[in-house]
Amino acid sequence: MTGSAAAELRQRLERRDATVGVVGLGYVGLPLAVAFAKAGLPVIGVDADAERIERIGQGRSPVEDVPNDELAPLVRTGRLRVTREIAALAVADAIIICVPTPLGKSKEPDISFIVAAADAVATILRAGQLVVLESTTYPGTTQEILLPRFAARGLTAGEDFFLAFSPERIDPGNRQWTLRDIPKVVGGLTPACRELVAALYARITPRVVPVSGPETAEMVKLFENTFRSVNIALVNEFAIMCRKLGISVWEVVAAAATKPFGFMPFWPGPGLGGHCLPSDPYYLSWKVRLEGYEPRFITFADEINRHMPGYVVQMVTDALNDRGRAVRGARVLVLGVAYKPNVSDTRDSPALEIIGTLLVKGARVAYHDPHVPAITVNGVTLESRPDVRAGEYDLVLVLTAHAGYDWGAIVSAAPVLVDTRNATAGVPDAGRVIRL
Repeated sequence: MTGSAAAELRQRLERRDATVGVVGLGYVGLPLAVAFAKAGLPVIGVDADAERIERIGQGRSPVEDVPNDELAPLVRTGRLRVTREIAALAVADAIIICVPTPLGKSKEPDISFIVAAADAVATILRAGQLVVLESTTYPGTTQEILLPRFAARGLTAGEDFFLAFSPERIDPGNRQWTLRDIPKVVGGLTPACRELVAALYARITPRVVPVSGPETAEMVKLFENTFRSVNIALVNEFAIMCRKLGISVWEVVAAAATKPFGFMPFWPGPGLGGHCLPSDPYYLSWKVRLEGYEPRFITFADEINRHMPGYVVQMVTDALNDRGRAVRGARVLVLGVAYKPNVSDTRDSPALEIIGTLLVKGARVAYHDPHVPAITVNGVTLESRPDVRAGEYDLVLVLTAHAGYDWGAIVSAAPVLVDTRNATAGVPDAGRVIRL
């Protein structure tokens, strides 16, 4: 094939009659599939989870950022079709891979899901298709993992088929910055690949930012999250220093944030959570270690952030001791176990480690979270309390500041409250609140 393949695909994208396939219908893939379907393109979603496919096929969303009333009409009209069969993507003009990239037991990158998806797509790849990887990974993955598998089909990248990377930037639960509002970085293997991937995402976002190649786009994502991880570590350590000096870190950061240049506020917390921040820096540090360089900032930041759950447990221990109460046997109520406010996502939530440690120490832990009905910690399943009765516990521990909590009533009822999120700021506490 010649440049006519790229020209034809570009025209189909501009006419919005190109079919988009999405592999992986989780927190990234499903919002992406819905966005393309709402933009008028036919979409085929593929996921290995039979229960998830059945639920989506019924118009019921498993992802909070996709309301049922947005999903159901797309499914009902056939604009969005879902299946477990990768073969369905043989008719797709663009295939976007959005599979998980967890860490292994030794904190090394686990790209097995990417490899499996690439192998599956390779079996149905045909001339004229564009394949985009969105899964967060180390620089070089697109060229080292996807390209050889696709080239083995006898097709030439940039002429017969097109390959690119575009980092996902979804922030679950963020109503201000949604997928449609966030600029999309794209890196194509060749100029033709770059033009086509830019044309693809221009259907759903007003701004596309092309970069020189896939490895640059892969690095962009890692830099964004490493930047956050390092700065969160800085403010977490700053919070520890402020407590030792009897100063409110919350007041310090808020005042510093009034400077109109040279400063960006980050806030402390009980530890990092979610899929990205606890994992992404490891992908970068693993890759550069192969090149003989030790990324010291990433290592130091990781040490500080991993220390925070233990620091919070020590705050709880000290608060109980100061009131003549041992941790063993103490009744502790945890408020919020999701990794961030107003979502149900508990992936890598520091709350799980904190609760687990308190249980090992003998505390009688209960939790309340309006978004998370049950969690499993240390092999034990806990269910969210039906209501907040702060006065029935020896200590209340705030780990996630969900909207809807009556902080005034909670502070009034709790014998002592440890607040790791500054949720009780401005609430009269009569000395009962201990803040990070």
